[in-house]
Amino acid sequence: MDRRTFLASGTAAAASAALAPTSCRTTSVGSADVARARAGLATLDALDDHRGGHTELERAALAGADHTLALQQGSASERVRSRLFGIAADYTAAAAWSAIDARDQERAQLHLDRCLVLAGLARDPIAQVRVWNSVAMLAHQRGRHAEALAAAKAAQATGAGRRDPLFASLARARAAVAHSGLGDRQAAQRSLGHACDALARAEDRHTARPSWVAFYGGAELWALHSIVHLQLDEPQLAEAYSHQALAQLPGRFARNRAMATARLALAQLGQGEAEHAAATGSRVFQLMAGAPLPGRMRTLLGDLHRGLLTLAPTSPAAREWADRHRDDWSRS
Repeated sequence: MDRRTFLASGTAAAASAALAPTSCRTTSVGSADVARARAGLATLDALDDHRGGHTELERAALAGADHTLALQQGSASERVRSRLFGIAADYTAAAAWSAIDARDQERAQLHLDRCLVLAGLARDPIAQVRVWNSVAMLAHQRGRHAEALAAAKAAQATGAGRRDPLFASLARARAAVAHSGLGDRQAAQRSLGHACDALARAEDRHTARPSWVAFYGGAELWALHSIVHLQLDEPQLAEAYSHQALAQLPGRFARNRAMATARLALAQLGQGEAEHAAATGSRVFQLMAGAPLPGRMRTLLGDLHRGLLTLAPTSPAAREWADRHRDDWSRS
C-alpha cells in the first residue's frame, strides 16, 4: 500500500475510533468527558491537512458532533454544557470545511447554519471566528464577495478577533480576498497590510490555540496574497507571493502545498508562460500522490486546463498537459 494512502486510512481509522459513540451509564458529565469529546478534533484536523476535504472526514466530524451533543442529556454544570456546545460547534465546523473543500456548497451551508447556532449556544468566541471564516470562504467560492466581506468583518468583531492578533490577522486576510473579488484594489491592499501587522504581533505571543487554526501563519498569508493578486489580474505579483508561500509552508500541509502550486501555475499562465505553467501544474498530481483531489483543487486545475488550451492549443505543452490531465484526473 502507498505510504500516503496508508497514512490517510490510518488517520481516518484513528478518527473513527476516537469519535465512536460510547454508552454513557452515568448521569453526570464533567471535565473528563469534555476532554474525551475534544480528543478527536486534532486527528480530524491532521487528516484534513494531509488529504483535504472528503466524505469520510465529514462523516467522522458529524459523528463527533452528535456524540458530544448526546452528552448534554447527562447532569452537568453550565460551564461544562457551554464547553460541550463549543466542541460540537468545532466538529460541525470541521464537517462544513470538508464540504467547502470538496465544493459541495449546499451541504456546507447546512453545516454552517447548524454551526452558527452551536457556537452561539456555547458563547465561544473562537468557535465563532471559525464559523465566520468558513462562511467567508463559502461566499467567496459562490462569488458572493459582499457576503464574504460581511462575514470577514463579523469574524473581526468577535471577542477572539478583537483580543487575539492571530484571529484578527486571519479575518483581515479574508476581508482582503473579498475586497479583491469586488475589484477594490486599495481596500484589499489595506486589509493585507493590517493582516501582516496583526500576524507580526501574534508571533510575539506564546498563546495556546486550537488545532484547526494551525494552518494559518506566514505561509498561508502569502498564499492569500497570491489569491488577492490573481483576482486583481496581477499575475506577476501572484507568482511572487506563491513562491514565498511554498518556501515557508510546513511539510505536513500537503493539500495546501498542492493548492499553492496550482495557483502558481495559474499565475504563470496569466503571464503567457504556457510551458512553465503546464510543468508547474503537473506537480500538483505528484504532491497529492494519488489521493483523490478535493473539489477546490479540481476547479483550479480545470481553470488551468482551459487556459492552456485557450492560450496555446497546438503547443506540445498544452497537448502533453491535456493527456496528463485526462489520465491523472480519471484516477483521482
